[in-house]
Amino acid sequence: MSIWTDLTPIAHRVEYIDAAGVPTRALRAGDPDRDSVVFLHGTSGHLEAFSRNLVAHAEHFDCHAIDMLGHGYTGKPDRPYEISDYVTHLVDYLDAVGIDRAHIVGESLGGWVGARLAIEHPARVISLQLLCAGGTVANPEVMDRIRTSTREAVASDDVELTRKRLRLLMADPVDATEELVDVRHAIYHRPDFVANIDNLLSLQDMERRQRNLLRTEDLARITQPTLIVWGRQNPFGEVPEASKMHEAIPGSRLELFEKCGHWPQHEQAALYNPLSLAFLSKASG
Repeated sequence: MSIWTDLTPIAHRVEYIDAAGVPTRALRAGDPDRDSVVFLHGTSGHLEAFSRNLVAHAEHFDCHAIDMLGHGYTGKPDRPYEISDYVTHLVDYLDAVGIDRAHIVGESLGGWVGARLAIEHPARVISLQLLCAGGTVANPEVMDRIRTSTREAVASDDVELTRKRLRLLMADPVDATEELVDVRHAIYHRPDFVANIDNLLSLQDMERRQRNLLRTEDLARITQPTLIVWGRQNPFGEVPEASKMHEAIPGSRLELFEKCGHWPQHEQAALYNPLSLAFLSKASG
């Protein structure tokens, strides 16, 4: 299977949206007259993280998978990015494409951003999915692993380092397909991405991360239906982290996936897609 064959069953388009001056790469599919679902990837990621999910979701929803601020092929303003910057960019994207309210599906950093959007702009969020979401802890070992592995892969043209960075995310290395490796390697070695790497990794700085964390009292402010999905082999956060998130968000639901690392939507797509669709359908009313 490849990204191309993943997406072939549906009509889709990849385009660049002007989000308040930031050219934003977006893959769009589905019926624009239905509720919108916006998919947000993790640190140093890109919209291809959701290639195994878009066909199933586009049958029922208006789907948008985007490269977030400073990531992928989206514009890269020269400043260290904090969560408020990502949220502002996301709101600008929603405004640019005429979405008043959306279901937000956020993996890792994307979940952190989605949660903050739900807290600060509750009227814009119908429901929230937190897939191995970051932002509730500041673990120096994990932060160093993210920073070091990403820098090494960006600094060297050796594709093995990019492969290693992707395999770090997966419980089974086979899920880090060679096509995904090629896509990420190409992104990592674009001159604008290389020049921007310090800004992109800024949340791995302890002081900056601490002031951006989602505290228990923040999570308690999330009132939208919330689904938390976690891999039991998640290398960037153990199950107790997910359990605390679940306990803090009123009425949330927690699902733990076996044989799964940091990309549950990709590694266990056959489990995730029907789970997500049932949740979204219920949240849409």
